[in-house]
Amino acid sequence: MFLHSVNLWNLAFYALMVFMATLGLWDVFFGFEENKCSMSYMFEYPEYQKIELPKKLAKRYPAYELYLYGEGSYAEEHKVLPLTGIPVLFLPGNAGSYKQVRSIGSIALRKAEDIDFKYHFDFFSVNFNEELVALYGGSLQKQTKFVHECIKTILKLYKGQEFAPKSVAIIGHSMGGLVARALLTLKNFKQDLINLLITQATPHVAPVMPLDRFITDFYMTVNNYWILNARHINLTTLSVAGGFRDYQVRSGLTFLPKLSHHTSALSVVSSAVPKTWVSTDHLSIVWCKQLQLTTIRAFFDLIDADTKQITQNPKKKLSVLNHHFIRHPAKHFEENPSIISDLTGTSMWVPVKVSKWTYVAYNESDKIYFTFPLANHRKIYTHVYCQSTMLDTNSWIFGCINSTSMCRQGVDLSWKAELLPTIKSLTLRLQDYPSLSHLVVYVPSIHGSKFVVDCEFFKKETRSIQLPVTHLFSFGLSSRKVILNTSGLFYNIELLNFGQIYQAFKVNVVSKCSGVKEEITSIYKLHIPWSYEDSLTIAQVPSSTEISVKLHIAQPENDSHVALLKMYTSSDCQYEVTVKTSFSQILGQVVRFHGGALPAYVISSILLAYGGQLYSLFSTGHCLEYAAMLDKEAKPYKVDPFVIMVKFLLGYKWFKEFWDMLLLPELDAIVLTSQSMCFPLVSLILFLFGTCTAYWGGLLSSTSVRLLSSLWLTLKRPSELPKDMKIISPDLPILTVVLIIVSWATCGAFAILLTYLYYVFKIVHLQASLTTFKNSQTVNPKHSRRSEKKSNHHKDSPVYQLRLSASDAEDSLRMHSTVINLLTWIVLLSMPSLIYWLKNLRYYFKLNPDPCKPLAFILIPTMAVLGNTYTASIKSRLPR
Repeated sequence: MFLHSVNLWNLAFYALMVFMATLGLWDVFFGFEENKCSMSYMFEYPEYQKIELPKKLAKRYPAYELYLYGEGSYAEEHKVLPLTGIPVLFLPGNAGSYKQVRSIGSIALRKAEDIDFKYHFDFFSVNFNEELVALYGGSLQKQTKFVHECIKTILKLYKGQEFAPKSVAIIGHSMGGLVARALLTLKNFKQDLINLLITQATPHVAPVMPLDRFITDFYMTVNNYWILNARHINLTTLSVAGGFRDYQVRSGLTFLPKLSHHTSALSVVSSAVPKTWVSTDHLSIVWCKQLQLTTIRAFFDLIDADTKQITQNPKKKLSVLNHHFIRHPAKHFEENPSIISDLTGTSMWVPVKVSKWTYVAYNESDKIYFTFPLANHRKIYTHVYCQSTMLDTNSWIFGCINSTSMCRQGVDLSWKAELLPTIKSLTLRLQDYPSLSHLVVYVPSIHGSKFVVDCEFFKKETRSIQLPVTHLFSFGLSSRKVILNTSGLFYNIELLNFGQIYQAFKVNVVSKCSGVKEEITSIYKLHIPWSYEDSLTIAQVPSSTEISVKLHIAQPENDSHVALLKMYTSSDCQYEVTVKTSFSQILGQVVRFHGGALPAYVISSILLAYGGQLYSLFSTGHCLEYAAMLDKEAKPYKVDPFVIMVKFLLGYKWFKEFWDMLLLPELDAIVLTSQSMCFPLVSLILFLFGTCTAYWGGLLSSTSVRLLSSLWLTLKRPSELPKDMKIISPDLPILTVVLIIVSWATCGAFAILLTYLYYVFKIVHLQASLTTFKNSQTVNPKHSRRSEKKSNHHKDSPVYQLRLSASDAEDSLRMHSTVINLLTWIVLLSMPSLIYWLKNLRYYFKLNPDPCKPLAFILIPTMAVLGNTYTASIKSRLPR
């Protein structure tokens, strides 16, 4: 019956929309690299020692706890307090466990053992009872206040120690990072209590799903405070995102706002982090061994040797974080590195005058310095590029000042190098170093190992190649390509006209090599200059390698940089680079960035269909099928102009004040525009997806009602059509009052669910009655004709009691089915509050604060009346 009301063209359209949505969803949930994170293991059995909190505090927060992590002998020794290490507090996120601290805690313990516990960290973790704070914002403020008390409790554990800490470092996963930032908004919080904040996959910009006003208010409070007080916030903060593998929190939400006067904040994607170079999903970011090793190395480099605690010097903190998370020069961190190095000792000095040079070192017995005179090269070339496959941390490249063939001292250029997975490389612009007379490459004496050093001088224009990307609407049917014919070691492919989040491409790199007997490794690095979201692809050449190219952050309006594909190549190979639009990845970007707005479009389509049914009922006396009305009424031009008008009016202060006075949420279009995410077609695409979802949801709802009515008829005797159609039945006010009391005393979402179940029961009963009536009509048609005449006779009389005919019952069922579709979405969106309430029922009988309570007070009486309303009663009030 539902499908019969839709013509084949519309059905084909809905099937096409499902196909497109499936492509987008597949790209979000499966269209990424495999998980390359190594699992971090505990070498000894992990133990979580519960820290006893003050009785008043434990009574105020009965669901929360504080733990100290330990293993083996460390855990045994620290069961007797006080402590002597450096405190670090781990804050789990949405539905997160306090036990997630074990990965980083165990690695830190192993590192401390390696240095004989000269320094060590004490890792604490908060148990938030695995609350769904990303979906229900009512407990975020409570968590923030509890963390403040935990920090004070932790610092008391070190009282009386020689090097007692005055602050703690915080690692916050997911929403735990936002809670840590919210600490600064507390009135009695001292900023000096936190010396470092590292957040992992934390949505700082906006909530992933703003399901209630408590989440949006909390975000507004935190972000406004950090923006307005940026000059006074000296807390060094690092935000690490998971990349495209993290489909729960897209990386664009994790980037802290860039403020000119707030330079102590860094944001980076894990795929760009040196020595990590992998994308992580939302959970693996806390146990990914590569990332946790990088984090612990940074922690140990942050220690002040005098205080044996994390340094209070903000410049050093930022230098350490830049060294480990942004650009690693393949050297151990030094706070004040020596720029001038001695180049003395019994070493060979070998001059090199060619522009391109390769040296294969194997079992070298003597140290060798290769010198490159720069005077002649400056006349021909603009840059010099060197790379080495020896990934030790010693200095390897220097610059000599005013030297002839050898120099006693040189400028250590190794600090300007960049570490990559298989090489360390350095690119210098010669005009930036006019005082250097020679470039010196150092090859140490080695035994049993082999490495290769390459250097070449080149002109910039020969290694920078422009490649305009294909148009958005080419749908992958056209492509553009460049061929790298020269035998260089390094190329920059400039991806022109690429800077928007809705652009997505597939770049295919085909390498062909001649005379190569062993495998050669090439590295392709996508470099985004306006944000730290680089990604690396390692290829064994000759090969064909496909690279996905899309953005987490759109290019700022005032930024003129160009996205680059940096290619670290082999001089023995030829490379062909092809770029074409990826339609499936474009759809994936739409879902990734705008999927949270889909429920609003679904509900708007359902409301348009419901409005069409009401108009049909008032004008013709009959109600059309939900699917037919959806085809007729759900049109984008009925929604978008209104949104554009409201968006325009919200630019005026008086209208914005009026909007806020009505407690209406911020318009989605304004939020998208502020995040540089709004482009013209997204509203149309989302509306089509929303209409499609509303259609298939209606089909599922209609099928479910029919199945439940069939089950009802098998369990109970056949029902009759309602004879008395009073809108207000005697038991209705009592039921309404009871549900409102339930909403007030317990949880609004629970009362909404009960109302929904009551409404479903009414519709199932009506469907069963209609089915019974039709079956009896088929069996005894004469009786049914007499009943129909009798019903018509009653209707013709001046005073009659309304009776429900089969056609009226069908019309009523169609109207109620649409309401059920709408109510289903309301119930689904209120589920997080219900789950939170059920999970904390042993602590609190009443949910406070309750975002669904105002809605429940309106919805319960409305649904009670609608559930007892039939189209016959409406038509009886229409003018004849």
